[in-house]
Parts: sequence; structure tokens; C-alpha cells
Amino acid sequence: MSAEGAPRVERDGDVVRITLCRPARRNALSREHLGQLLEAVTEVGRSDAAGIVLAAEGPVFSAGHDFADVVDRPLPEVRSLLALCTELMEAIQSVPQVVLARVHALATAAGCQLVASCDLAVAAESAGFAAPGGKGGWFCHTPMVAVARNVGRKRAMELALTGDVIDARTALDWGLVNRVVPDDELDAAVDDLLGRAIRGSRASKAIGKQTMYAQLDRPERDAYTTAVEVMAATSQLDGAREGMRSFLEKRAPVWTD
Repeated sequence: MSAEGAPRVERDGDVVRITLCRPARRNALSREHLGQLLEAVTEVGRSDAAGIVLAAEGPVFSAGHDFADVVDRPLPEVRSLLALCTELMEAIQSVPQVVLARVHALATAAGCQLVASCDLAVAAESAGFAAPGGKGGWFCHTPMVAVARNVGRKRAMELALTGDVIDARTALDWGLVNRVVPDDELDAAVDDLLGRAIRGSRASKAIGKQTMYAQLDRPERDAYTTAVEVMAATSQLDGAREGMRSFLEKRAPVWTD
């Protein structure tokens, strides 16, 4: 990816870091940038990497959609932009890797949606989160699909209707992020949580992630139907058999996937 401002993709061992690099534009998610991010996530998804860190550089994690792509544009163009954004959010949850958001600063609107769509999130104490459309003229309908599934109805309504920024500690209390740490401890906390999240059988974890998202929003009976079938089927995987045998034999497991 050589385009100016394109995401930076770097691999270190089993982890790939995808970094938003449009600090002058507050890492706004333009149509071009959304396409680049989707390409990056999809490419890593096809690789043998175990984890992805989604990060950003500059004073803002992401300000959300770039209004230059929206203002005075006809309905079909705006609809296709939002569909592209949705495709990115769905890709983050469909790739087999564990995806962790490293949030160092303010994440608003679709930037907040990006954090909410990741499997895990670690925030610096100076980070903040908002769905500002509620105090403006373009309500944050699509960002709230992901955010509401993290924080619950009443808190989602507060975010959406007021448009106010919540601080990182509030985001932790509400369930939008997993950890909040001092700014200078952010990278260590990201490495620690992701390292623990990617250990074990990769095949088992990839299916587990997929099944979690498939069952989470279903009625309990349907969720159990899905989970029972997948858990029974995955008992036949090499990783499952090795995990159980190593436990019974009181030895360290040897993962082959």
C-alpha cells in the first residue's frame, strides 16, 4: 500500500499491526481509507498471523467518516460509502485472527464503531469515545449498531442522544473496552492481553470467534443449538484432542495449528 496516508502494515512474529496514518485528517475514514483498511484486514485474514492490532497515530484515534465524502453527495453514493464501512466492520469480526484495538486518543462516530467492532480493546487513560451525531445534524445510526452491542440499551441511548464524549474509565465501566491503562503503559498492556488471547490452538480459536458472533444476538435456545453443534464438531479437531490429552496426561500441550 503506497498511497499517501494509507494504513501502515507491519508484522512482528505472530502479530500484525495495522496503523491508521492520516493524522492531519484526524484519521478520518474516507472512502479511500476504508477501502485500504478493508484490503489490509482481508490480506492479514488470509495469512498465518494469530493476531491483529488496530492502531492509529496522531492526536486522534479516528474522527469517523470524512464529511468531504458525504456533503452534497447523492443518496446512492452515501449508501455505498456506508455499505463499504459496514463491510470493513464485518471483516474485522470474520477474519480468524484476534483483532485488538489500541486506542490512544479520541475515537468518535465511525471511529468509535471501529473500536466496538474489534474483538478486544485497550485504551489509554487519555482516550475518549463519542457518537457526536446526536448533538449535530447527522445521527450516528451505523456506529451505534456496533456500540450498542457493547454497552447495552440505556448507555447506548445516552451516547447516541447526547453526543457527549465519555472518558476511558467510563468506557471501561460500560463495556466498550477491556482495559484502561496509563498512556505510557498502553503498548505493554496491548501486548499482554493479545498475547494471552492468541495462545492455544489457532483453528479452535478461529472457529470460536466466528461462533461467538453467530450466537451472541440470537435467542438463548437458538444460541445453544448453534453452540452445541459447533462444540461437538470441534471436539474432533487435532487441537481439541491434544488439549484434552495433554490435560489428562499432565503435560504441556503441543499445538500443531
